[in-house]
Amino acid sequence: MIEKRDVQKLYKLPAQVKFCRKCTISNQRPRITFDENGVCSACNFAKIKKSEFDWDQREKELLELCDRHRKSDGSYDVIVPCSGGKDGSLVAHQLKYKYGMNPLTVTWAPLISTELGRKNLDSFIDAGFDNVFGKPNGIVTRKLTHLSFKHMGDPFQPFIYGQTNFPLKMAVQHNVSLIMYGENGEVEYGGDMKNAFRPTREIADHDSHYFSGLPPEFWEQHGLSRADLAPFMAPKYQDILKNETEIHFFGYYKNWDPQENYYYCREHTGLEPNPERSEGTYSKYASLDDKVDGYHYYLAYIKFGIGRTTSDTAHEIRDGKIDREEGCALVKRYDGEFPQKYFQLFLEFCEMTEGEFHEIIDSWRAEHIWNKVNGQWALRHAVYDEEAEQGSMAA
Repeated sequence: MIEKRDVQKLYKLPAQVKFCRKCTISNQRPRITFDENGVCSACNFAKIKKSEFDWDQREKELLELCDRHRKSDGSYDVIVPCSGGKDGSLVAHQLKYKYGMNPLTVTWAPLISTELGRKNLDSFIDAGFDNVFGKPNGIVTRKLTHLSFKHMGDPFQPFIYGQTNFPLKMAVQHNVSLIMYGENGEVEYGGDMKNAFRPTREIADHDSHYFSGLPPEFWEQHGLSRADLAPFMAPKYQDILKNETEIHFFGYYKNWDPQENYYYCREHTGLEPNPERSEGTYSKYASLDDKVDGYHYYLAYIKFGIGRTTSDTAHEIRDGKIDREEGCALVKRYDGEFPQKYFQLFLEFCEMTEGEFHEIIDSWRAEHIWNKVNGQWALRHAVYDEEAEQGSMAA
């Protein structure tokens, strides 16, 4: 019997579901805030970006940062985490070919690589980049994926561990103090706004006692050793400090637009989109490299009522690509679509039955978000219902 989770308490979610008045996101996204007008923090940040940021001045700050870290002996002077997709590829390409840096790009292996993802990574490397590829023990990765799916409600956790910590390891190992990420997801998509107006992220305590809320002892209780976990963990915190490591966001210095990033990388790094839209959304150019990522987004839909389409439309509304009415229509059509394409592969990867999968899924349904109607689960509140109600009132 799978333990039922109190998702609302675990993530400190508001009991009453409310939707942003400008985009499609709800107040169920962890750490997001709404102002007195019912507008989310991400929309307010997008407005400030358009009206108040001096991008010329910020580019000067970027040049100063590059000059401070630039090396003249041919060694690497910046670490860029990159999968070969649109975001990291743009950062690396601009740093090298526009700002004269010598980046080492680092890639943490997808849980289950797609053929297109590997092709895009190879095309990116062939466009003129050195790359270090980190791939951990497959048996350990599969076990961590299953356990994370069950106990954390996210099969992507092993990837997130490596994606977060591998760049730090490479920075220490190669004596590079600057790590440049793409966007600050907390401020771009809605979350903790404490770093909204600064280029850096504080390096939290990455010592071995801390492992994204679950200590190594938890994983050891489920059959994993410290040696098994080592590839997923950060270097010692004192080594990070000794290296004078700084984590910066390129999106602070340059206006961050995911769709424009895609067009840039199609031209400069050979990025190819999916031939069809990605499951759970309408786009073809994001999250192309991992066959597991559909379950990461699907769990977000289960826990928060926020699927991949909601996140995509919210950002495109803020970027002025679509309006809220179109965004709501897309959410109604695609959000929460079950990721069927790789389902059997995912079950085999996790050594899990279909029955166990669905039992785990239902254990993560928040009761204030979901309701069972005629034996079928349905959202209690949906942004497209609210949009339709507003439209009828206006008429």
